Amino acid sequence: MTRIALITGANRGLGRSTALHLAESGTDLILTYRSHADEAEAVVEAARKLGRTAIALRLDTADTAAFPAFTAQVREALAREWGRDTLDILVNNAGHGVYASFEETTEEQFDGLMDVHVKGVFFLTQALLPLIADRGRILNVSTGLTRFVAAPTAAYAAAKGAVEVLTRYLAKELGPRGIAVNALAPGATGTDFGGGGVRDNEDMRATMSGVTAMGRPGEPDDIGAAAAALLTEGTSWVTGQRIEASGGMLL
Repeated sequence: MTRIALITGANRGLGRSTALHLAESGTDLILTYRSHADEAEAVVEAARKLGRTAIALRLDTADTAAFPAFTAQVREALAREWGRDTLDILVNNAGHGVYASFEETTEEQFDGLMDVHVKGVFFLTQALLPLIADRGRILNVSTGLTRFVAAPTAAYAAAKGAVEVLTRYLAKELGPRGIAVNALAPGATGTDFGGGGVRDNEDMRATMSGVTAMGRPGEPDDIGAAAAALLTEGTSWVTGQRIEASGGMLL
C-alpha cells in the first residue's frame, strides 16, 4: 500500500524539500500552506510529475479553532483520493523565526512563536491522531539552537525545546500503537527563514562555514533528504530521538 504523508508548511523551504524527497521515495502527499497557494500548487505539480498523488490544503497552524474543520478536510481527501481513512506520516514543519534578544523580545512575538511551534504542533497532532495509521510516523522539526546558542533567538529556541520534550512524551504514549515519533534538528540552512540571511548574506555564510565540520551551511535538500531517510520503513525502531542534521555545527 502506498504511504501517505501530511507535511505542514510544505510550499517552500524545508517543507518543500521534505515533500519532494518523500515523493521521490514513492510517498503520496497532503501539503499545507498558510499563504502563497501558487507555491503549494507548484510543489503538487512537481510531485505529480514524479508519479505521486498530491494535494494542497490551506492551514494556519496558529489557528487551533480551525483544526476540526481541517481534520474533516483531510478525512474527505483521504477517502476521495486514496479510498482510505488513514495516513501514514505527519511532519510538523510549519513555522517562523524571530531574531530578537531576550531583553527585546515582545510578548506578541513570544505568543506568536508558542502558538505555531508549541500549541499548534500539540493540538494539530492531537486532532489528526485518529487519522494516523498504527505503525505510522510523526516527525517534528526542531532546531540546532536547542543545543547551541548562535543567534539572538531565545524565544524561538525555547519553543523548539518544548517540541523536543513533547516528542519524547508522544513517543512514549503512542508506542503501543507502533507509531514512531522523532524530532529533526537542522543547523544553519540556506532558506528564506528569518529573512534569508543564511541563504543570502555572504558574511553570515562564511561565519557558519567556519563553525561547521562540513565547512558550509546546510541547504534545503540536506534537510529534506535527512527527513525522508528518517521516515523510511527501515527506521521504525527509532523513536523518541532528537536527530541533528547540522553538518557538525559547533561541535
